[in-house]
Amino acid sequence: MLELIVSGVGLGIVLSFLTGPVFFALIKTSIEKGFYAGLALAFGVVISDLIYMSITLFGTSLLSFESTYRIPIGVVGSIVLLSIGLYYLLKKVKITYDEEPSRIRHAGYFFKGFFMCIFNPFILLYWVSVTSGVYSVYGDLTSHQLIPFFGAILFTLFGMDTLKAYFAHKLRYKIKEKSIQNLNRIAGVLIIIFALKLIYNLIFAHTLI
Repeated sequence: MLELIVSGVGLGIVLSFLTGPVFFALIKTSIEKGFYAGLALAFGVVISDLIYMSITLFGTSLLSFESTYRIPIGVVGSIVLLSIGLYYLLKKVKITYDEEPSRIRHAGYFFKGFFMCIFNPFILLYWVSVTSGVYSVYGDLTSHQLIPFFGAILFTLFGMDTLKAYFAHKLRYKIKEKSIQNLNRIAGVLIIIFALKLIYNLIFAHTLI
């Protein structure tokens, strides 16, 4: 059991270095709105990861849901991702270095992180790839082994995102508006690419992933 937990922590550390739109959104939010806003966003991300991980591990029957409601899911997902991407791409940046003390505001950042991932079918593909790789290495795992192993992965991912938010917050005064604008553009372009890929798959490959 301890060996599985240690392996899960190690894999979580490796996976935490994979960058994407969420990484840039986390760094940008922590710089602009403070550590707790970034932490709320990271928590929304890890909850969406938990949902997709659960589907890949225990809900194989739920995967048939994708074939039944493929077009509505694809349309909603692509619209949400395109909207977020365009927002980041076109948003003008002005740093005020204001903390966000309001719990309501923090809830908003939680849902921002959650919906950024839950409407991105590539996250499902990501977790399918991770679980397939785990099974190829460790073979079939029992439920008593799966929970601590993948729990350790999620806990580590959240911990690493917390560290990213903390250091981005601590270095916020050394980061200029132009740097955040560039982060916005990179995040926006990446999200738009994901959205266009989703649309392409929906039209030409008749799949979401």
